[in-house]
Amino acid sequence: MTATEARGPDEDAHATLAPMRRADQRRAARDVIGDEAPREGVDIIRPVERAVIVGMGLPGRDDAEVAASLDELERLVDTAGGVVVARASQRRAHPDPATHVGEGKIVELRELAVEHGADAVIFDDDLSPAQQRTLEERIGRKVLDRTIVILDIFAQHAASREGRLQVELAQLTYLLPRLRGWGQALSRQAGGRAAGGAGIGGRGPGETQLEVDRRRLMRRITSIRRELKDSARVRAVKASRRQRSGLPVVALVGYTNAGKSSLLNRLTGSHVLVEDRLFATLDATLRRLDLGDGRQAVLSDTVGFVRKLPHGLVEAFRSTLEETAQATLLLHVVDAAHPGALDQVDAVREVLVEIGADAVREIVVLNQVDRADPDGLADLERRLREQRHADPVRVSALTGEGTEALVARIARELPDLRETVAVHLPYRREDLVARIHREGRVLLLEHDEHGTRIEAEVEAALAAELAAADTTLSGPSAGP
Repeated sequence: MTATEARGPDEDAHATLAPMRRADQRRAARDVIGDEAPREGVDIIRPVERAVIVGMGLPGRDDAEVAASLDELERLVDTAGGVVVARASQRRAHPDPATHVGEGKIVELRELAVEHGADAVIFDDDLSPAQQRTLEERIGRKVLDRTIVILDIFAQHAASREGRLQVELAQLTYLLPRLRGWGQALSRQAGGRAAGGAGIGGRGPGETQLEVDRRRLMRRITSIRRELKDSARVRAVKASRRQRSGLPVVALVGYTNAGKSSLLNRLTGSHVLVEDRLFATLDATLRRLDLGDGRQAVLSDTVGFVRKLPHGLVEAFRSTLEETAQATLLLHVVDAAHPGALDQVDAVREVLVEIGADAVREIVVLNQVDRADPDGLADLERRLREQRHADPVRVSALTGEGTEALVARIARELPDLRETVAVHLPYRREDLVARIHREGRVLLLEHDEHGTRIEAEVEAALAAELAAADTTLSGPSAGP
């Protein structure tokens, strides 16, 4: 049983124009792989302009799920700078080990590619290197899978050096088993006397270009991992400082394009870049959040998740994602207006389990309620409660609706580690009085001829500074 959908010529020409212009701009600004990587790799992950996309329906996966996944793949291709000109699907009991799809579907894909002038055929599932090579030979077009499209998008959007290194590591790990040569690229380097008379142990056929490329890739991968370890150490030091400051960390997690960055801006008054595209945020963003009761927290925004998130990306970004597992509280942001919201929740939770963050307390935040159908929103809330996501919070990052209630909920969920102190501070330490007002909650405030008597709830670090400056026991002249 097969299903194929193609675009009409007029619709296709209209839809192609803008994405092709975006692709030209993105290609000019992109450094796809490191300079030390073999040039064959560029051919594998170069963006395509026109593509046929292919999905597969396996047992337990109905046609609606296949269509939804292909819709998302089409958006991924568009974000990468290409345009989908046709789509096809096939229902099978299991993928073909040699070609993933059946013989008839290969013929159909070849005809679709020719008919629509497609540069590539992109599969919605991961392909093995052998499957990819066989399909390219049979179809006569470049064959890609969902993973390489996502890697290409990450390569475009990574801004920091650490982010670029993480993406490059994932790309090279993907590329390594797919290295292959063409024509003279596989010519052997000379051994024996041609190698300069190296003598015993120096004779033989020499190395193939493929082996040289593989060694260069391995050296680059080792170098990147070393740099990422250094970055992880620096991040660990910063995280340790935050812990000592007593500030809890609230991590925003959710499906890509669910509105996490918009919500961060709304809650903290920041101006983080917000774009309506997949994976617009890759690098971690930290902002202070005022909880409204004298306390503050650190609000952290990082990369969004997606169905079938490549394992290599999770591994490459593991050091960054592990900060999510160390957070005090998770805000799981869900696009309440999306028809597949529940599936997206499941996809996010799968990644949270993989990075060890599934045990962190979680608040489900239903974002974009201003765009959601009221009946659909009520049904989504009911089904989330059935899955033990108690009491999701409705918000709109665009209008601000529900954000005050969300902050109050965060304040209730976070443990209150403040201490109650009663101190007498000399007037020259008005800086500490100002900090109490800013960072704590004042319970009593009195002034006398020597200073300020104050009772307040403050974090442990500030309590220690107040104790050092307190003149209650040592008299008015004491204190630093």
